[in-house]
Amino acid sequence: MSASSAFNDEKGGSSSVGEPEYGHDPASGGIFSSDYKRHDDLKEMLDSNKDALKLEAMKRIVAMIARGKNASDLFPAVVKNVACKNIEDPNQLIRASALRVLSSIRVTIIVPIMMLAIKEAASDMSPYVRKTAAHAIPKLYSLDPEQKDQLIEVIEKLLADKTTLVAGSVVMAFEEVCPERIDLIHKNYRKLCNLLIDVEEWGQVVIINMLTRYARTQFLNPNINESLLEEGGGGDKTFYCSDEDEDEDEEKEKQAEVSALAKRKPYVMDPDHRLLLRNTKPLLQSRNAAVVMAVAQLYFHLAPKAEVGVIAKALVRLLRSHSEVQFVVLQNVATMTIKRRGMFEPYLKSFYIRSTDPTQIKILKLEVLTNLANETNISTILREFQTYIKSMDKDFVAATIQAIGRCATNIGEVRDTCLNGLVQLLSNRDELVVAESVVVIKKLLQMQPEKHSDIIKHMAKLTDNIQVPMARASILWLIGEYCEHVPKIAPDVLRKMAKSFTNEEDIVKLQIINLAAKLYLTNSKQTKLLTQYVLNLAKYDQNYDIRDRARFIRQLIVPTEKSGALSKYAKKLFLALKPAPVLESPFKDRDHFQLGSLSHLLNAKAGGYQELPDWPESAPDPSVRNVEVPEWTKCSSREKRKEKKVEKPFYSDSEGESGPTESADSEPDTGSGSESVSVSVESGSPSDSEESEESSESDEDEEEEEKEKKKKKKEIKQMQASERLVSRSKPDVSFQTIAPSSALKNYELLHRITGEGLSVEYCFSRQAFSPDANMVAVQMHFTNNATSDTKNLHIEDVKLQSGMRVKEFAEIELLPAGEATTAVMGVDFCDSTQAANFQLCTHTRKFFVSIQPPVGELMRPVFLTENEFKKEQSQLMGMNEISENLTLDAKCRNEHAIVQRVTTAANLSRVPCGSDKECRFAGKTVTSGSLVLATVATKDEGAAQLTVNCEKMVIGTMLVKDLLLALTQ
Repeated sequence: MSASSAFNDEKGGSSSVGEPEYGHDPASGGIFSSDYKRHDDLKEMLDSNKDALKLEAMKRIVAMIARGKNASDLFPAVVKNVACKNIEDPNQLIRASALRVLSSIRVTIIVPIMMLAIKEAASDMSPYVRKTAAHAIPKLYSLDPEQKDQLIEVIEKLLADKTTLVAGSVVMAFEEVCPERIDLIHKNYRKLCNLLIDVEEWGQVVIINMLTRYARTQFLNPNINESLLEEGGGGDKTFYCSDEDEDEDEEKEKQAEVSALAKRKPYVMDPDHRLLLRNTKPLLQSRNAAVVMAVAQLYFHLAPKAEVGVIAKALVRLLRSHSEVQFVVLQNVATMTIKRRGMFEPYLKSFYIRSTDPTQIKILKLEVLTNLANETNISTILREFQTYIKSMDKDFVAATIQAIGRCATNIGEVRDTCLNGLVQLLSNRDELVVAESVVVIKKLLQMQPEKHSDIIKHMAKLTDNIQVPMARASILWLIGEYCEHVPKIAPDVLRKMAKSFTNEEDIVKLQIINLAAKLYLTNSKQTKLLTQYVLNLAKYDQNYDIRDRARFIRQLIVPTEKSGALSKYAKKLFLALKPAPVLESPFKDRDHFQLGSLSHLLNAKAGGYQELPDWPESAPDPSVRNVEVPEWTKCSSREKRKEKKVEKPFYSDSEGESGPTESADSEPDTGSGSESVSVSVESGSPSDSEESEESSESDEDEEEEEKEKKKKKKEIKQMQASERLVSRSKPDVSFQTIAPSSALKNYELLHRITGEGLSVEYCFSRQAFSPDANMVAVQMHFTNNATSDTKNLHIEDVKLQSGMRVKEFAEIELLPAGEATTAVMGVDFCDSTQAANFQLCTHTRKFFVSIQPPVGELMRPVFLTENEFKKEQSQLMGMNEISENLTLDAKCRNEHAIVQRVTTAANLSRVPCGSDKECRFAGKTVTSGSLVLATVATKDEGAAQLTVNCEKMVIGTMLVKDLLLALTQ
């Protein structure tokens, strides 16, 4: 009921309402009485279907408020009546505005009404109203977080929306309400990538940032080769990677196999990863700087190193924008130039500084120029720096001097040139320039003090002229630290400083005391009295730090009867070798924040910041992004005929991809069923659409029979696929014919001496552990070599890595002396070779023991035909394949010997093969069921090639190592 109509009715004075109500006295027990059923009658009138009753209730409520009565409990009912009519208005703008107003009312009591309105708007025919519903979701969530589950349902519905108007807003709602629910994005990922180019600009920013996080959880690192093989130099080496070079040797052995793999096998990018990069690249031309920055950070965090360079030109273009945009862009460029310097080197001149630039922009450009400096362009950059030093902007000049120092630190060839240039600045008229130069020179001299005693002498002469406290303190520190290089000048400097001691700043006084102490220890004959004089002056200084320092130093350097043991080591304390300071960029470690974020700008975690996830070690299942074909696309008989006609070439194509030797009987993946429907529906020939209704009806019976056949065939395929993947019965049978228990290797768990007569051996029985199929069966053999009985043999205090489990064997109550027994326990190693640690207990003792499996015992054999093997192998290429050349042992150059050694080393089954030059084996990991394929291809004179395919790279790498050992020794 609108307020204007209520006002007009009241003014007209309806006979049924108005005056009697206004005349009521609150104290008379009328409708305004505080004990009047909490306004139940008014609530009923507001919920009525009759407008007259609603109007009457509204007038009474207005009268109540006018008399100062509390009507807050009627607020939801009033809001519902005011808002509902507008929310159902035929005009989409009014519907959206009503929802916007309703969601802006920050009162918890109307949350149910807001929720109903949002749900209704989410199904509205107008995309503008649906967009407004998406905007309202975060407002409701901030008002009442308990509504999260219901809001997630609305978000899931809106994410499926195919209009560009809604996409950006619903992704924003997703980011604020449930960013952790990455599963909601799977089915909509490709759609969002394809819609991105047409979404409004701020929606593009939100979607790109969300997809950056999504891609970091779902795809492999495209620069995995670079991350495994640290670059040891060259043009792309950064200023700060010297420590990484030293650490490279330590990691070399650990990464040897993976590095070799990375060199040989090219990285294969997921098509969905490529889709994201391809669809965002055009947005680098956007007029909106935020969109360009979002794409730039996406490429920096997700793209292969060779492709990141495309963002450089777009970012340089943004430097022609407003100073605020320049500031943000330069912050990000400064971070990028540390890791990816090469991409910005062609644009060096774009970072030259203009006199009209604000100070902060100048300092950031200076940072970028310093990061880009190398042996090739350093002369050009230093000429620029010489110009900058003449600027009137003192902060900028100080930053330039520091930049010169960093260049000198990082590029040894120009260190002397930079030092000489900084020494010339010491004669500058500006005290701030001189002071900053002294500080930087001090840091540079610490690297090679013995070569630059002349500079130290020159700086000593400047103590009369330089008045800036930090500069004076730096000169005194240098003279004291390297007093042995200037033995004649140092005592004279101390003499001058002692005269002016009482007038110096505190920081200078502290360095005078340090200088006096160092000279006393190295040149006591000339400086003994001077030192005592300085210490006496400091003893009565107003600053307690100076007084404490003086007392401390006196006790150290002037031995007395009360002096402690430290006085013997005074020289080592004061004149110890000090490492030269490392001049580093303040942007060195900022890349752990997502570029373009407020946290990166501030170099501190801001509220609401979401950490950029690390790359996964193995790629998650890409099929989660496949969208199922709706049922209605398979309804008509005409489409069934199309499916029937196209079916054969569709499957024959897929067989052709699997390999030329694959027979027509080999089955496609179970996951391709829905895709086959979609292809067959869309690829029907035009002639089918022109067939008459009569022919359609006459073929109906045949189609029904064909449908039943296909259904049965599909069931058989699914059974075969599940049998192939689960392999519950065949593996055990095939295993028993390949590796009899006599060939199993025994391992010692407890020696008879350590066990005080009890010895325990174990082996991996390679039989299914019946209580739990995901566990490896470990058979334990107990022998009591003692003269007394052993009782109550059991396991305690099991210590396992995360995810591992143990099924203990039943307690052995009695093991008589001289006898033996066996028991079986199960261990779920989680497809890793981590040891299972536990205590083996008897009635008197506890022994700490551990079981560590060889990688070959983490598998169970699986039966595959030759065609199935080839098909599965074709899907495990790239990073999932490891190949090694080897020379077979002299006793292992026939098929029988190869099979025996491979199956002894790993619990795999033999795969039938038509070639006598190849031996193939298949299995799957016990816990996760990941397929493991091995091929030994023999060549002439004992040469061979071993290939292992497994989606678990670590398992594959370790298995290759074990099989190489088995075949070559």
